[in-house]
Amino acid sequence: MLSEKEKLNRLMMLGIELNQVHDLDILMEQILTEARVFVNADAGSIYIRDGNFLDFTYTQNDTLQKRLGKGEKLIYSTFRMPIDEKSIAGYVAATGRPLNIANAYEIDAAQPYRFSKNFDETSDYTTRSILTIALKATNNKILGILQIINAREEETKQVTSFTDNDEKTMTHFASIASVALERAQMTRAILLRMIRMAEMRDPNETGAHVNRVGGFAVEIYEKWAHLHNLPQKEIDRNRDILRMAAMLHDVGKVAISDLILKKPGKFNDDEYESMKLHTILGAQLFVDRQSDFDDAAAQVALDHHERWDGTGYPGYVDISTGIPDPGFELPNGKARGKKGEEIHIFGRIVALADVFDALSSKRVYKDAWEEHDVLTEIRKNSGLQFDPELVDIFFSSLDIIRAIQHRYQSN
Repeated sequence: MLSEKEKLNRLMMLGIELNQVHDLDILMEQILTEARVFVNADAGSIYIRDGNFLDFTYTQNDTLQKRLGKGEKLIYSTFRMPIDEKSIAGYVAATGRPLNIANAYEIDAAQPYRFSKNFDETSDYTTRSILTIALKATNNKILGILQIINAREEETKQVTSFTDNDEKTMTHFASIASVALERAQMTRAILLRMIRMAEMRDPNETGAHVNRVGGFAVEIYEKWAHLHNLPQKEIDRNRDILRMAAMLHDVGKVAISDLILKKPGKFNDDEYESMKLHTILGAQLFVDRQSDFDDAAAQVALDHHERWDGTGYPGYVDISTGIPDPGFELPNGKARGKKGEEIHIFGRIVALADVFDALSSKRVYKDAWEEHDVLTEIRKNSGLQFDPELVDIFFSSLDIIRAIQHRYQSN
């Protein structure tokens, strides 16, 4: 547990560190991790406001995590609740006032809010102390709720109550975290507006689709990075930029003709060649590269249709012209495709994530495939279309992949 001096020093650095995280989901993970360290809490959750509702968005729980095998992640269901005074989180969102509850099972009957036992009963967990703080925007609007659960004694690890000082510390923490959260929400909104532009042209390019692809990509990358012993700092930075870059994998479709994008049947040869240009056009949007994100977004847009066996597209081309790079022109005038590890790891990952989601989803020209058929197709193309190592990682992550599908269901 941090000393008071360490907490003060940590708070001073917190804003700088959180503002280096740009992706909303990655930021929520870091906010909750940091918050629990500050008050030595076993668990916690973040709710994000959506109109008059709170969406249960992210959770951590050390006790439940310890029951899982090495490398496994806690799977949880998302849900929403109304903003009213009947629930603990709803009460804090409705009033803006923090709640520090010593025992969730002994709430005074005179209080309007009640503790829901559902999570405890389904997960064999016991919630006792709960500290709930509103996350407020600069205009004092409620962005969401930060809820920290089961304070622990430093020595014995026994569950105890949150102190008044814990409440003050977390109120200050929440004000700093809210600034980063508001900025990340604005960044996500900008990304989704870009995606909606593509959706106006291509009905398949939906917000739900890109959120799923981004979520799949981050999970696959994290396992791959640990297997390759990458430094944690590099993993954290790459997770942040990959998730956003993966969401924009097909942004180049904004420059493709509606006659092609909205064609219900199969493309003829000329139409297919035109469609393939979306990879180069997408990369061109980030040609004036000023950040690691620009580099990642350009690489993902360019490489996500390359194949492990080298038969993908666009291959080795000059992004500005689409002309094959010197030495990589085939007899037919096209560029040789990248193969194997010539393809950037981000491109290899998004290729797998995108195909899995496309096959699993209903499209204008097809029904959604059954999961068994999708998985058979993925396995069949291991070593042909997809990196075999990534396919193995994908299959070892199916539980979390399914949870991401559930979280970002299409309307």
